[in-house]
Amino acid sequence: MAALAHKLSLSYHKSSPHLHKPKFLLICSIGYNSSPSSPFTEKHSVERYRRDQWLYKNQQPDHSHVFSCSTPPDPDFIRENDIALQLPELNRLLQVLREKRQGCEDGGDGGKCGPGNVFLVGTGPGDPDLLTLKALKVIQKADLLLYDRLVSNDVLDLVGPDARLLYVGKTAGYHSRTQEEIHELLLSFAEAGATVVRLKGGDPLVFGRGGEEMDFLQQQGIQVKVIPGITAASGIAAELGVPLTHRGVANSVRFLTGHSRKGGTDPLFIAENAADPDSTLVVYMGLSTLPSLALKLMHHGLSPVTPAVAVQQGTTPQQRIVFSELKDLADKISVAGLVSPTLIIIGNVVALSPLWPHSLKDASSMVEAK
Repeated sequence: MAALAHKLSLSYHKSSPHLHKPKFLLICSIGYNSSPSSPFTEKHSVERYRRDQWLYKNQQPDHSHVFSCSTPPDPDFIRENDIALQLPELNRLLQVLREKRQGCEDGGDGGKCGPGNVFLVGTGPGDPDLLTLKALKVIQKADLLLYDRLVSNDVLDLVGPDARLLYVGKTAGYHSRTQEEIHELLLSFAEAGATVVRLKGGDPLVFGRGGEEMDFLQQQGIQVKVIPGITAASGIAAELGVPLTHRGVANSVRFLTGHSRKGGTDPLFIAENAADPDSTLVVYMGLSTLPSLALKLMHHGLSPVTPAVAVQQGTTPQQRIVFSELKDLADKISVAGLVSPTLIIIGNVVALSPLWPHSLKDASSMVEAK
């Protein structure tokens, strides 16, 4: 059995033996623009530690060892310190599950003792009312839930009282867990017989790396079930009244990732193929690469006055919207100070939104001209 205590605890204690008994409980910001009212879970916040207090309930740190940071501390130290805090309780939970399964194998449950199930669950774009009924049922029956940064507190409040929550989120420049560690966590608890839920914002198979997790687990003989969520493109477009396709205006829609694999400013995709005036482009995670993308789209023939919109924290009370023509979008986003998570929609359908600041007559004329 691939026990978490061996795969994670042993490796971390070998590389960092001083982390076995952490000296500090870090409660500080590492450069996020967060506020207590934000529905988005940030890695290092008082709210997060309160919500996941099960991890620390047996630890009573001396207040002299608790400090706030005015400058960002070393991310590697924060990450290792946090994992060290979590490991003892995770190992205890894993041991309980293994003992329960052992009893089952000894005949305590009719001999029906297979591995647990893993559910990849999409929680939608932010509004908890957009969660599906099937997702809700699974969330409430889970033993352990591994959740990402964009899963709202309102969704986490729906978790069953006996379940355990573990944050495994990522943001630019900081991953609380590597993807390989997430794989091993899912595998270890599933092999111990747990019902494990992997909570992801939006849809787990749309830029959520859910396919990688599913492939890894299935190769290990673990059954994986996917519960789709409303992806940000659909949820946010509906919130703004933007039809992603519209007869005579857009006959297709394309989802793009704005992430550069090497962290640069060039998008991964070829803008030449995306510069289609009859298509709607939806860009996920594209703030840093938008200036380069916009220039390439215009270079390959997309009109500089193509309507576009950027939406931060869409479908939530903290939603912020910037409408613009393509040529000015990057500058207007910068002036407005939008931050991640922000979705970008580019295409003539944006002008059909009732929120589009230009005249409705212009939008109507555009549709009739098609």
